[in-house]
Amino acid sequence: MGPFRQRIAGLPAFFWPDPVIFVIPMAGRSRRFHEAGYSVPKSQLILHGRPVFDHAVRSFAAYFDVHRFLFVVRAHELEFVRTRCAMVGIFDPIIVRVERDTSGQAETVLLGLDASAIGEDESLTIFNIDTFRPDYSLPSLKCDGFIEVFRGEGRNWSFVAPDPSRPFSVSETAEKLPISNLCCTGIYQFARASDFRWAYEHPLPPKSEAERQERFVAPLYNGLVARGLDIRYGVIARNDAIFCGTPEEYQHCRNSVEIGLRLSRLP
Repeated sequence: MGPFRQRIAGLPAFFWPDPVIFVIPMAGRSRRFHEAGYSVPKSQLILHGRPVFDHAVRSFAAYFDVHRFLFVVRAHELEFVRTRCAMVGIFDPIIVRVERDTSGQAETVLLGLDASAIGEDESLTIFNIDTFRPDYSLPSLKCDGFIEVFRGEGRNWSFVAPDPSRPFSVSETAEKLPISNLCCTGIYQFARASDFRWAYEHPLPPKSEAERQERFVAPLYNGLVARGLDIRYGVIARNDAIFCGTPEEYQHCRNSVEIGLRLSRLP
């Protein structure tokens, strides 16, 4: 079965490479939630009748029987992830346990790839465990990397700057530094795992204080752009993504009847 067409206007009608590995890094400490008084990891918080984990991974329910799923977790979430995968319909997940704090999401992904022997030519789709993407489908274009974005404001995002000479092409990315109004949803795609690994091992100088303190995924694309690889982006509506990564966002999701209805329609 081939990937579904991405609902993004104006992009060429090619296809994203097969096979795809969906990578869900979960090695964070949920620091903000613990500081706000929550006693369980944010992935286990109940939201409209289900754990946050369920809503995030059910964004990709169309691919449960098509592609593999890799979860990179701490020991205290190992059994929870195994149980919830079975409940939502992921019957053969790859679950990698990390034994220490990592330098950020990018290192967490790398540790997962190293421990699971993912092939260098396999395609990666990386996603946060605290964001929901109802009706998601893989991008329908041929490129070396793809970043999903929405038009927004503020500084608390990863950002993409477009290449003015090439439609839907990325010229640079930055973390917590608004180089444009194109904000990342947290879905990062690499046509080859080897490109992700190369970019991690050959980082360009950080552009922001956030990048100096932590290894994020979005800045990795800068090295690939510098090598001449074709990195694209696609714009979705702001409301197409539901964010639940802070205590404030979680409370907003809990209090929103509209969000509850949307989540109830996930497969």
